[in-house]
Amino acid sequence: MPKGHQEEDNGTESDAPKSTFATYVAEGDALFHKGEYKKALESYTTALDIQPGDKGCLVARSRCHLKLGDPEPSLADAEAALEENDEYNKALYQKAEALYAMGDFEYALVFYHRGHKLRPELQEFRLGIQKAQEAIDNAVGSPATVHLENKGDLSYFYKQDEGKKGKGQAKSQGRGTQKDKKDQQNEKNKRPKSKANDKNVKTLLGELHADKEYLEKLLKDEDLTRKDNPVGQKIHDLVTEGLGYLETRTEFWRQQNPMYARQVQREKSQWKSSKQKSAPTDPAKYVMKHLEEIDEELADGHPEKALKQARKLKKSVDSWSEEELPNKAEVQANLHSCMGNAHLDMDQNQEAMDQHQKEYDIACEHELPEAKSRSLDNLGRVHARVGNFEKAIDAWGQKLPMSKSALEKTWLYHEIGRCHLELNHNEEARDYGEKSFAAAQEAEDDVWQLNASVLIAQAEVKLGDLQAAVESFERALEMAKGQNDEPAQQAIKKALEDVNDRIVRGIKPEELPVEEEEDGGGARSDPASSPRDDSTHEHKPENES
Repeated sequence: MPKGHQEEDNGTESDAPKSTFATYVAEGDALFHKGEYKKALESYTTALDIQPGDKGCLVARSRCHLKLGDPEPSLADAEAALEENDEYNKALYQKAEALYAMGDFEYALVFYHRGHKLRPELQEFRLGIQKAQEAIDNAVGSPATVHLENKGDLSYFYKQDEGKKGKGQAKSQGRGTQKDKKDQQNEKNKRPKSKANDKNVKTLLGELHADKEYLEKLLKDEDLTRKDNPVGQKIHDLVTEGLGYLETRTEFWRQQNPMYARQVQREKSQWKSSKQKSAPTDPAKYVMKHLEEIDEELADGHPEKALKQARKLKKSVDSWSEEELPNKAEVQANLHSCMGNAHLDMDQNQEAMDQHQKEYDIACEHELPEAKSRSLDNLGRVHARVGNFEKAIDAWGQKLPMSKSALEKTWLYHEIGRCHLELNHNEEARDYGEKSFAAAQEAEDDVWQLNASVLIAQAEVKLGDLQAAVESFERALEMAKGQNDEPAQQAIKKALEDVNDRIVRGIKPEELPVEEEEDGGGARSDPASSPRDDSTHEHKPENES
């Protein structure tokens, strides 16, 4: 082979991915948790080169784009993840987040609502609805607080006319240089220059405020920014462009941070008594902001920090009246949920159980259906983790009638079936596996069809129906191949070998060694930690397991 062709082939070989899809995804997940978003983005991109269109990986890369301040490609990835299944709640949430970051608050609100309708127990959709609605109110004004006044925006145009008359230009219709300069000056003076406004701008821009002041000084230097020479014109254009960018960012951050946005809200709070001054100006906004921070700490794998923040916030919430925080009970239930999940992540099972029980008690007392559904799910997870499978079945059984989507039902049926399998209730395990498979078909979710098929096969092995188990495992294997899930393929192949070997040897289930019988001839998984699509406690940036 000629040397040139050999080098070309070697170059092509070196450009090819050097590992598997799952490896690159895992690498991206680890880098994301470390905050190395650029490197994580590269890993996810390489993974998508190997397996284009994987919805979990697209969502993970979308989050990276958003962390890097690039909402447009983030939106593109989220929409690509929704192409096959427009009810995929992780992608719906990511699309809403990207739209929110782009300042399209109304459209973002639509997708927050859509996700909330599909998965009402997930708090990120509720928080998204709140922050999008607040951003809209900040941009256009709340209907309850906006009033037309004679001294409003129309007075600005009146003053402009008065100024023109004062300089004898009331009848001037020309387009001369003098008018252009005046229009530019008026454009610069449109925003009020009160001290309060300057303070808000400084708060919003942070370190960039010094740059804004510097650019404004440059613009005032007429010798430096003279338009009658090319250099001055170029400097003027650059300075104007920089100020325009900072002005855009200021307005965006004003909407992102409602606490700085509206003077009206601050004025409304002035009537409060001295006893109420200890609470924030708007407790609801304060709570939402801190709940988001707690949720981020949990998602980033920092349960200790999340627990500390949740305890601090709960102490504040407990001290406020229901007049200050109308949804106080709902917030308290939410905080118990966060603390329970933090304890569970730290393997503190009893503490987790206590917190989720408190959440359940509050939900029942105040008739909060969403909190009740969430607490039952959480209690079921803790019971399953510590081996109380009967109690887990009871908790998830109570949650079933509250399910509002086929996807929610499919994982509930699956978890209940896994618990029955652990208790050697093999017929019940098979029945719930079939229910899970039917619900997964309705939801058009391939991952859960695979999980349900494996559960059915394991139950059939324990029931001694080995031929049916072979058929179920073979169906599951085809699904795993279709999803390019290599670990699942390996586990199912091993299970098939075991079952076929038993058929050849004529071994009955009662003749199996105890540990082999418990394994069920398949890839055994703990019900509390089985692969579950978008469980109520997970907010991970990584791909689905």
